[in-house]
Order: sequence, then C-alpha cells, then structure tokens
Amino acid sequence: MGRYIFRRLLSLIPVLLGVSIIVFFLVRLIPGSALQMYLGTQVEATPEQMEELRRIFGEDRPVPVLYVEWLGRLLRGDLGYSLRTGREVLPDILQRLPLSIELTFYALFLSLIIGIPLGILSALKHDPVTDVSIRITGLLGLSLPQFWLASLMVIAFSGFRGWIPMGNYVGLFKAPLDNLRMLFFPSLAIGIGLAAVIMRYTRNSMLEVLQMDYIRTAQAKGLAKRIVIVRHALRNAILPVITVAGFNTGYLLGGAIVIEEVFALPGMGRLALYAIYQRDYSLIQGIVLVIATLFVLVNLVTDLIYAAVDPRIRLETREG
Repeated sequence: MGRYIFRRLLSLIPVLLGVSIIVFFLVRLIPGSALQMYLGTQVEATPEQMEELRRIFGEDRPVPVLYVEWLGRLLRGDLGYSLRTGREVLPDILQRLPLSIELTFYALFLSLIIGIPLGILSALKHDPVTDVSIRITGLLGLSLPQFWLASLMVIAFSGFRGWIPMGNYVGLFKAPLDNLRMLFFPSLAIGIGLAAVIMRYTRNSMLEVLQMDYIRTAQAKGLAKRIVIVRHALRNAILPVITVAGFNTGYLLGGAIVIEEVFALPGMGRLALYAIYQRDYSLIQGIVLVIATLFVLVNLVTDLIYAAVDPRIRLETREG
C-alpha cells in the first residue's frame, strides 16, 4: 500500500507540470494584458516609464522565457507575487483555501445524504409513482444550472436572517453553528447536481446487485430485509458511488468559484475570478495549481477508500 501511495504521489509531478504549461500559456491568450488593466484608460506614461513597466510586468521578454523563470521559482516553493497587490501569492491563496474546502466538503456531504437514500428508495420501491417522481427529481437536479439555482436561493431566502452570508461570513471555529447555517444554501446549490448523479448511480447499482445469487440466498435464509439491504446489497452497490463521488469532488471545488461570487463568500473561487478580471497571471497560475493538486489528492484518497471497502482492490494494491 505504501508503494502504491508513493507511485500516485510521483504521478502528481507530470500532472502539475502539464497543468502549469497549459495555464501559463492560455492565460496570456486572453485579450489585453496585465499592464493595460493596471494603467486603465486615463493614465498617461512616458516611453521610459512604459519601458520600465513592461520590464516589471514581464512583457519585454518572450513567454517561454518567462515560463522557465516562473518554473524555477516554483521549484523553490515560490508562486510569485501578485501584479495587482504586490503581495506573495501563496499566503493569499492559503488564507482563502479553508473556506473553499469547507464549502466543497459540505456540498459533498449533502449530495451523499440526499442521493444515496433516494437511490435506494427508487430501487426498492416498485410503486411507479414513487420511482418516477424520484427519477424526475434527479433529472431536474442534473438540468438546473448552479449559478441560476444559487441566484434563486438568494432571492427566495434572503429574508432568512443569517442563512444567506452575502459578505457576512463567519469562520467555522469562531461560530460553528452560524458557519453551518450560512453555508447551507451555497453548499446545496453546488451539491444538488452531484446528488442527482449519485442517486442515479445508487439506483442502477442497487437494481443490479439485488439480482445477484447471494442476495437471493440471504433472503432464502430468512434474514431480515434491512440486514439484506444494508449488509449485503448496499456494501457492494456503494462501490461505483464512491468512485463517482470522489471523481466529482474536484469539480465541486471548481463549481465553488461561481457560487462564492453569487453569495459573496471570500473564498479561493472568488479570488480566482478577480485574478482573471485583472489579468493577475501569478495569482491565476497559483490558484489553478492548488486546485489541480487537490484534485489529484482527492482521487488518491478515493482509491484508498475504494481499496478499504473492496478486499479485492486492497489485495491488488498490496501485490502491486
């Protein structure tokens, strides 16, 4: 298992290298430049001043040269300095990161407690009305855009005092209950789509497992229906759900970018939006690298959970 984890961590290096190359060059294809955004339309500068500003913003050198210089600093743990604020990028990201992780965790939790029970209920209920109603609800969850749902929540529940943050965010350790209440609607807006996906996977997996011979054998032995479902059927049916939930956790973190802006949450996603607006290259690159790192680490944790649940996978990882 240790060698498996080590190999997966080593695979993080080429992934981050590829992400850094793509992001570094793509952000510079955006129309305009950081210098133009910095000066605006009302500022006039002499040629000497413009030349100095180009040197400071790195516009006097080819982009490949700038990438090599940035990569060298990155290997030393230096993500660079913000072109707008002049501060180091890494502390600003680490300051906003806990909120984004917290929001993602809540969204994942809500999607699991909504999707898994509904999927089991849909698989067990042979009543067409119940089954069709749950499936239609799942389709709606997949179809509703996150930003539209979040905006609707702000309009509909703005009268719920303390439930919509709108810039009045309270930290988890400062006031846990207020924090949970404030992040309920943002988490629900992000997680409802994944809840629909999990519901569909749980339903299909449960229907398949319930047809297995060992399920019929357990029923023939006279085991209680609850024991057959929980101990025998659900444990095997949950394996695809673990994969789907883990794979989509990274996308939940990306979806937090829009939701944080709608609810005015001071997270990493909102910081990324402002960095894009302002052409703050160093900040954009740092945020994307952090998200890519978290994405790979979440997939690693998902594989470890999968191996812990399924003994066959655990045996393969030990032998590998």
